[in-house]
Amino acid sequence: ARHGARKMEDYKRFLALLASTLLVGFLSVILSLVWVFHYREGLSWDGSSAEFNWHPVLIITGFVFIQGIAIIVYRLPWTWKCSKLLMKFIHAGLNTIAMILAIVSMVAVFEFHNAKNIPNMYSLHSWIGLTAVIFYSLQLLLGFAVFLLPFAPVHLRVVLMPIHVYSGLTIFATVIATALMGITEKLIFSLENPKYSASPPEATLVNCLGLLLVIFGSLILWMASRPHWKRPPAENAKILRPIAATPEGTEVESTMTNSSNAEKSDLRINTEAARKQNIKFDEAGQRSTM
Repeated sequence: ARHGARKMEDYKRFLALLASTLLVGFLSVILSLVWVFHYREGLSWDGSSAEFNWHPVLIITGFVFIQGIAIIVYRLPWTWKCSKLLMKFIHAGLNTIAMILAIVSMVAVFEFHNAKNIPNMYSLHSWIGLTAVIFYSLQLLLGFAVFLLPFAPVHLRVVLMPIHVYSGLTIFATVIATALMGITEKLIFSLENPKYSASPPEATLVNCLGLLLVIFGSLILWMASRPHWKRPPAENAKILRPIAATPEGTEVESTMTNSSNAEKSDLRINTEAARKQNIKFDEAGQRSTM
């Protein structure tokens, strides 16, 4: 009973954290819209500053908020009963939307610069921003090819998974750092009377937006890095039960079902062969749900 109560408390803590994260992300998007509509020229697609304004709005909506949700989508406990394949599609879909919005936002900047004869790609913000978009696109393509399509060999998935996770989190953190550079740069360039240093209301609003982005990023990285909030292997085992016909298969499966969390199962499934066999079952289970 004590274990159940602890699990419930942990679940409540997770929900509180998730609600806070979504609220902070949503507020960031709202503040970016207040900024461009109240203090700047709004949004349009005509080569004016209003076209440039799509850049902060789409980056914060897509590259920060939607990418953040895509990162923690496997952590949502009520999805653990869904097929892993469905969750992969949701993860990939959200990341694809984020990438499309990021690319449109880049086009807006280049078009604005070219219309106003402003040089492109001279600032550190633009260097790191373009690098993040390129690496994000590569991460997405590699993720599709290796983890979503059923052709990649199992050992390749085992090797690439930690790299995929690390790259995703690094790109996400880099995007937030780049957004902070971008909004600072925009304030320095566009606030003339009164200047940024005089702390006019626009400067305060956008500084608060920057703080929200840091808080949102920190919450996402915290949720993504807690091992006890991982999708438990036991849930995969429920899908695998009909497949595990061999004695070793049954052994692997029962080990996974009995374990209360990912760490214990990792300790018990200690041989490379058993681990590979387990992943083979997992992939087979996913393919059978297609």
